[in-house]
Amino acid sequence: MTIQVFLRDNAPWLTAGVLLTFLSSFGQTFFISVFAGEIRAEFGLTHGQWGGIYSVGTTASALVMVWAGGLSDRFRARSLGAVNLGLAALACIVMAITPVWWMLPFAIFFLRFTGQGMSSHIAMVAMARWFARSRGKALSLATLGFSFGEALLPLIFVTLLVYFDWRVLWMVSAAICLFGIPFLLALLREERTPENMPETSQTLGMSDHHWTRMETIRHPLFWYMLPTLLGPSAFVTAFFFHQVHLAEIKEMSHVEFVAMFPFYTVISIAAMIGSGWAVDRFGAARTFPFVQLPIVIAFTLFAYANSLNSMLVAFFFFSITVGANTTVPSAFWAEFYGTRYIGSIKALAAAMMVLGSAIGPGLTGIGIDSGIGLETQFVMISGYFLFAIMMVTYGIAQYRAQLPTTA
Repeated sequence: MTIQVFLRDNAPWLTAGVLLTFLSSFGQTFFISVFAGEIRAEFGLTHGQWGGIYSVGTTASALVMVWAGGLSDRFRARSLGAVNLGLAALACIVMAITPVWWMLPFAIFFLRFTGQGMSSHIAMVAMARWFARSRGKALSLATLGFSFGEALLPLIFVTLLVYFDWRVLWMVSAAICLFGIPFLLALLREERTPENMPETSQTLGMSDHHWTRMETIRHPLFWYMLPTLLGPSAFVTAFFFHQVHLAEIKEMSHVEFVAMFPFYTVISIAAMIGSGWAVDRFGAARTFPFVQLPIVIAFTLFAYANSLNSMLVAFFFFSITVGANTTVPSAFWAEFYGTRYIGSIKALAAAMMVLGSAIGPGLTGIGIDSGIGLETQFVMISGYFLFAIMMVTYGIAQYRAQLPTTA
């Protein structure tokens, strides 16, 4: 099937995936951190205090995701997605009207759960379940919404901050989420659902078995995977979370810093498409160990970059891992553990990644307050990713032989 035919035949479902991943932006760190300076100034918070508040709210959202993510095995993406977008709009309103600092953890929890958590989860589970032979292609196309959000929203909202109060802009965000609901309902009017898919369309996992969530947790491969789940979410989140502070360190204005995001997005899109092709061609088992190699180079370069050109080179490698990481892990869970319970399993993985995104800002914020500069921390983060690569490579090597011959 050519890409043109694939897009024509599956446009409504793929577009729905793009819409959900794009609207997840309002709960993603790259968007929330745009307002970090205004929030810290209004409530008198240090980097560590703001990072701690962010970690508390995000950790709570990770815990709820373990339960809520399983709802994607029981309800259609059409209805579950629409309800979640309504809740995401409410979360934006809560952030806009928060009057005191101790309400910030609740606002962060609400944003992270509905945005980074459920909007992303619903889209990725739907793509992994609806597409088998073209799963990598479908995942890479659906995740374009993440890239559009990263490229457009920070630059737009940083510019708007010059003219509007930050609270007004959160109300605008709420309106955008609400505006997405009728579009989602229209796109999924004839949704493919788990209930009306034949049994033969389900993909088997290791040992020709459909793995449940509890079986997955007990399997050693899950624990070999854990560092690779936590790492990108923790430290990519931390990178964007401290973007205002990082711009100051690199002696750039915030606008100059976010102006590099479109370049980052273009490379991320290329990496998403390339990794989707690699998954369909070689499988997630062979592709996964290479996903995080570029980010080792990226954080090392970010530590020592002292010019716009060197920052762009760092962003290039950073983008490759970020792009591929939105596609390959989702394909991995379906390939190794089957698709019958993919919603519950992916919810567990999503919760681990959300937990990582809670750890990263808090840990790096404490480091900054303790006198460990971001640039020093970036070198340490590179070392962490080397460790994660060794763990996932060893784990996959141990269990790849158990995959079905058709995987």
